[in-house]
Amino acid sequence: MQGRLEPATRRPNPGLLARRALTFAGLLALLALALVLGVGQGAIHIPPGEVLQALLGQRENPIVTELRLPRVLGAMLVGAALGLSGAAYQGLFRNPLADPYLMGVAAGASFGFTLTLSLSGVLAGFGAGLFFASLPTTAALGAFVGALLAVVLTLTLAGGVSSSQHLILAGVVGSVMAGLSTLILLLDTDRIREVFSYTLGSLSFMGWRGVGMLAAGLALALPLLWGLARTLNALSLGEETARSLGLPLGVLRLVLVALSTLLTALSVVQAGIIGFVGFVAPHALRQLVGGDYRYLLPASALGGALLLALADWAARVVVRPAELPVGVITTLLGGPFFLYLLWRARRGLQWG
Repeated sequence: MQGRLEPATRRPNPGLLARRALTFAGLLALLALALVLGVGQGAIHIPPGEVLQALLGQRENPIVTELRLPRVLGAMLVGAALGLSGAAYQGLFRNPLADPYLMGVAAGASFGFTLTLSLSGVLAGFGAGLFFASLPTTAALGAFVGALLAVVLTLTLAGGVSSSQHLILAGVVGSVMAGLSTLILLLDTDRIREVFSYTLGSLSFMGWRGVGMLAAGLALALPLLWGLARTLNALSLGEETARSLGLPLGVLRLVLVALSTLLTALSVVQAGIIGFVGFVAPHALRQLVGGDYRYLLPASALGGALLLALADWAARVVVRPAELPVGVITTLLGGPFFLYLLWRARRGLQWG
């Protein structure tokens, strides 16, 4: 199954340029509002005025600065990483269904992460909350290797990058790895509740260290991916067209896969498996900024940040004072959107 992604070589008209400017300005404004909303809402309500005073350092409030602020910022960074990697995967594979969740990359990262913890004895020896407050580098490396393994297996079963019509069907690799992760977790029954909350997608373990790790990953990947926007634009015109431009596609594809997989692995390490953010954000923003990846990549990052920040806010207030896994919220939002696009495809309509 293969959709048609919009080529990005046409000269943009003034209307499109104005829409792009308004889109970026609107996303930034909404992110600011989501920050205040997310920090103020939870089991204990904090008025917006007190939130602003705490954020500006005019009033001390540990709930704001030590608990909720890193969580909201972490949600935005995880969402940005997933939105960015989703846009890159879709452009790289020329498939509108490609994203870290549907391709099984997130499940592969979760498997590598869980296996690393199990082999190191962390789950058996410590509480999950204690571990997640101080994530070791080895666990992040394990998640990256697991995610990379999922990509390799998926591409092998699909017959390579060029056979993108089989790419999502081969994403069953993710289901297998998710099952293996569950099997490993069942061996650590004492910690099963907290760990399963993580596998369903949770930001409740997010701290300042996690925010720093995500920020560093995005600071590395975003400029590099943006620098590869020309490659993604060329690929949107077809394999032969891209080769005719003299681009070293083999090397560039490896870099794109590595960067996108790194962002996915960092997201999974910090927040578990959160589905559909990398799928919905690029689709929604493509309608507003067009198919030029010089604009679509940063817009998808901002859109993913906004989507996950709002989803995390909803996860904390819908059943307050209890909390839903944020992955459940994003699946409830993204699942119907995915089915809608499939319906459009069956009717012969273009992908959004």
